[in-house]
Amino acid sequence: MNRYKSLQQFLNPHFEDEVYQLAAITGDASFRRYFRLNRGQDSYIVMDSDPAKLDNTPYIELNKVFSEHGFKLPKILHADEKQGFFLLSDLGNTHLADMLDDKERINHYKHLIKLSAQWAKMPPVEHMKDFDRAFLELELSIFLEWLVEGFLELEVTAAERTLWQTSCELLIENILAQPSVTVHRDFHSRNIMHSEQQWAIIDYQDAVQGPVCYDLVSLLRDCYFKLPHDELEYLLEHAFAEFEQQGLLSNISFATFKQWFDLTGIQRHLKAAGIFCRLNLRDGKLGYMDNVLPTLRYISDVAQDHSSLVELGKWINSKIIPATLVALNKVPTK
Repeated sequence: MNRYKSLQQFLNPHFEDEVYQLAAITGDASFRRYFRLNRGQDSYIVMDSDPAKLDNTPYIELNKVFSEHGFKLPKILHADEKQGFFLLSDLGNTHLADMLDDKERINHYKHLIKLSAQWAKMPPVEHMKDFDRAFLELELSIFLEWLVEGFLELEVTAAERTLWQTSCELLIENILAQPSVTVHRDFHSRNIMHSEQQWAIIDYQDAVQGPVCYDLVSLLRDCYFKLPHDELEYLLEHAFAEFEQQGLLSNISFATFKQWFDLTGIQRHLKAAGIFCRLNLRDGKLGYMDNVLPTLRYISDVAQDHSSLVELGKWINSKIIPATLVALNKVPTK
């Protein structure tokens, strides 16, 4: 309540004595809170990002960099960096997630593949971490800690731990083998917006230097929406051609590209499934638990297509998914 009062004190000077309405926007997975501010016909987004919990410097600095390179992002209109309050432009209410039943879906994805390639070509700047081995090991550990041992309360056997370590090494080597580019890290249907006939990007502050296939996985193997198989295959071939044309790939076969894509997806989805459970157990956010099973099934299905990861897929399918089904029945109703 005290922080909300401080937020109002931040806003009041920018609107003088004008009456405005503030309504909470739900659904963010971080510690940030968002509000929509309406004043007459005008609307804005207000972000509460407590600096005691989050470093806001990347949000501010990367906003400048990406905007200068022509990407449409929320504009920072006013900021109190010390308190972590931001007044942003309002990009509207339409996310890619709201357009997935559109007859133009394939064309939307084609435009976004091109946008992701342009994003990838951004030169590295300060505040972009490297997606290196230590970073990858940390991300993969989230799955065991928060899903297997935390949410499912399973004890990992010695054989399973060996399988896990071997599989993680394969996934890490796959990622490190790829060209390193600028990666958004969460380039999916809930972070891509359609605003004023343009595609706009939000939640960009965790951008890193990482594998060329990562954002493509976020887009085409979205944890929140599953593309039909034939559309996925078509768009993956389209992306390969686009990435070649944009100079992101050189002397790489489509088969190699597909393997990079598949195994990058397994790494990302292991991390994502763990994060969904962490949001539940640590942060009390239950809304992401509906996405755990579809994400685990992605892992199981894709792993079976790669001989080196078949055993990982079997473990997920025979032990982790059944245990998850049982555990989800015990999760309180949202």
